[in-house]
Amino acid sequence: QVQLIESGGGLVQAGGSLRLSCRVSGRAFSSYAMGWFRQAPGKEREFVAAINWSGILTYYADFVKGRFTISRDNAKNTVNLQMNSLKPEDTAVYYCAASSYASVKITTTPEWVGYWGQGTQVTVSS
Repeated sequence: QVQLIESGGGLVQAGGSLRLSCRVSGRAFSSYAMGWFRQAPGKEREFVAAINWSGILTYYADFVKGRFTISRDNAKNTVNLQMNSLKPEDTAVYYCAASSYASVKITTTPEWVGYWGQGTQVTVSS
């Protein structure tokens, strides 16, 4: 059974930083793409960032470019999202995502996602 366990969410003031982590168990982590999506109250889930199996290719939503960094540690089965210069509009539940199969084409829509974490709340106060 594949499990994605997120950690690192919380409350931070605008301009601050948080680091989200997602640990994957139950499958061969290093062969699959990973990503983060978020969902704010009353809004649809949206793409934030993704990284390919090797960590060489990364993808970001325009609204986080230059502020967020996605990385992975295949030895620890972990993907991280470093979030800097946080804004109140970044407030959302952040979901870790794992691709449904290896060599998937990453897009900003979630059709490539096969597994989701339970979500972690990020709240940015003004």
